[in-house]
Amino acid sequence: MKPTALTLDQLQVFLSVVEAGSFSAAARSLGRAQSAVSYAIANLERLLEVQLFDRSARRPVLTAEGKMLLEDARSIRHRVDVMETRAQRMKEGIEPQVSLAVDMLFPTRALLAMLADFQTAWPQVGLLLRTEALGGVTQLVLNGGFRVGVSNANLVSFQEPLVSEPLGTVELIPVASADHPLARSSEPLSRASLDDYIQLVVTDRSSLTEGRDVGVVSSRTWRLAELGTKHQLLLNGFGWGSMPTHDVAEDIAAGRLVHLNLGGRETASDLVPLYSIHRRDVPPGPATRWLIEQLRSAL
Repeated sequence: MKPTALTLDQLQVFLSVVEAGSFSAAARSLGRAQSAVSYAIANLERLLEVQLFDRSARRPVLTAEGKMLLEDARSIRHRVDVMETRAQRMKEGIEPQVSLAVDMLFPTRALLAMLADFQTAWPQVGLLLRTEALGGVTQLVLNGGFRVGVSNANLVSFQEPLVSEPLGTVELIPVASADHPLARSSEPLSRASLDDYIQLVVTDRSSLTEGRDVGVVSSRTWRLAELGTKHQLLLNGFGWGSMPTHDVAEDIAAGRLVHLNLGGRETASDLVPLYSIHRRDVPPGPATRWLIEQLRSAL
C-alpha cells in the first residue's frame, strides 16, 4: 500500500545515502540497520512513484529523477534547520524580528556598516527598517509598529510610555550650490538676505510637530518629505538649506556646495542630539539591545 504521507525521516535517510555513498555507510552514520535504511528508501520511492537510485551497480547511483529531487530534499532540510534554530532562539528570548525606525539625519554609511554586522551577529533574526524625519520615528514607536527608534530629541519631549537613551549628536550646516547667489556673497548673510531666497525644508509626515517650524528662516519655502531629495535640489541650485555635515562634506570639498556664512560667524552649525527610544512596556530583547549599542558607537 502506498504511504499516505512523506516524512522528514525518509528525506533524512535519502540525504544520508547520497552523502555517505552507500546504504551501508548511511546505516552506520545513522546508527541503524542497513535493512531499515533500504526499507525507508523503498517507501520513499513508492510514495514519490519514481526510482531514486539505480541499484544495479555495487554502489547506488542517483537516477535522473533522484538528482532532480535531491535539491528539493536539501531545501526542505535547510528550512527545517532554520525553523528549529529560530524556535530555539525564541526560547532563549531572542526576537524573531527587529523593527528599527531611523531618523534621516543618522549617517547612512554608519547605518550600512552596522546592518552588515547585524547580519553576521544575528543571521536568524529578521529586520524591518524604515527611515523618517522629525517626529516620524517617535510616532512609529509610540504606535507600537516599531520596537526601537533613533529620534531627533530637539523636536519631541520623550515622556511615558517611552524610554530614551542618548546616542550622540549630528552636525547640521547651511549650504547652497556653488552657483547660488547666496554662495557668491563675501559678507555674512543676514536674516533679511536669506528671506529673499527659497529655503528647502524637510517636513514632518507625523502629527507630533504639526504647526511647528524648526530652523525655518525664509518666508519662501519648499517643503520636502525626505533628505535625499533635498540634497539633490540643493546641488541643482533650487534653494538653500541645512544638511548633515557627513552628507555634504564631499560636495563641499569638490566645490559643488558651499558652506554659507551666517550671522557674522565663519561657520554656522547646529548640533542635533539623537536618542534611541522604545516603549517601556516592550523592553528590548537581545538583538534589539545589540542594535542600540551599535547605534551609540556609530555616532
